[in-house]
Amino acid sequence: MSQFDSRKKGFESKFAHDQELQFKAAARRNKLLGLWAADLMGMTETNAAAYYKEVIKADFEEAGDEDVYRKIKGDLDAKGIDISEHRIRKAMEDLMRDARQQILKEVK
Repeated sequence: MSQFDSRKKGFESKFAHDQELQFKAAARRNKLLGLWAADLMGMTETNAAAYYKEVIKADFEEAGDEDVYRKIKGDLDAKGIDISEHRIRKAMEDLMRDARQQILKEVK
């Protein structure tokens, strides 16, 4: 019985660790995405720092990435920046890959 309990505890620990890394990667991706969008909008460094924090907060509105996409798309549209859904989603995908790599480097 203790071997089973030990394996169960190990799986639970791995799951919790993986979830924590996923959360950190999503937050990092949102920061990078916010900085990317801020650059497109011509924001100053100070404004860009405040903006990426807004993007991170937007991710807590609902599960998934749609809340982040709507935030970015809405803000770019409001600034008159014509950008396709595909380009934003591609940036989200690319920056998530970059964020995961950065987080994994920090963990090692």
